[in-house]
Amino acid sequence: MEYNEILVTLANELRPARFRHCRDVSQTAVRLAERWDADIEKARIAGILHDCARNLKGEELLKTARHYGMIPSGLELLQPALIHAPLGAIIAERRFGISDPQILQAIRRHTTGAARMTLLDKIIYLSDCIEPGRNFSGVRKIRDLAVENLDAAVLLAYEHSILFVVANGGLLHPNTVEGRNSLLMELKASRNGK
Repeated sequence: MEYNEILVTLANELRPARFRHCRDVSQTAVRLAERWDADIEKARIAGILHDCARNLKGEELLKTARHYGMIPSGLELLQPALIHAPLGAIIAERRFGISDPQILQAIRRHTTGAARMTLLDKIIYLSDCIEPGRNFSGVRKIRDLAVENLDAAVLLAYEHSILFVVANGGLLHPNTVEGRNSLLMELKASRNGK
């Protein structure tokens, strides 16, 4: 499916605020892809589709996940909103015809992050965090870092996410902890010249 067809479909299916968010993430991803010499079209598509399953809630979300063969983990059952990212990758593939594994992986990882994220993964993860509609304490610093030092921006975004989840009594997804630790080890190794 072409980008404009995806736009029309999502505009008809998502709440207006969610659709604006997806559009803004896509535009932010394009800007970051241009800055960091990533594939612009992949960033545009992953950005617009990253929340394609976010309109599903509660039992409908679980039912749709099971329909596509997903078996939610115990953590996902306790926090069903975490399902929308891996489910979104499945919907992007099966419903929107996206076959590129890099795009699908970036959609899958956009909420929790992961160890050893690719450039596209980082761009989508960050774009979701810093798109213009986001307004939280510290977002400006992450936005500034995103054009200066992508890895430092991702690390700061991880830290904000972890602090937010803990402050709200939520459960930390292992991918987030592994992603942060993996990135920290990469940064320390590069500083030590290894």
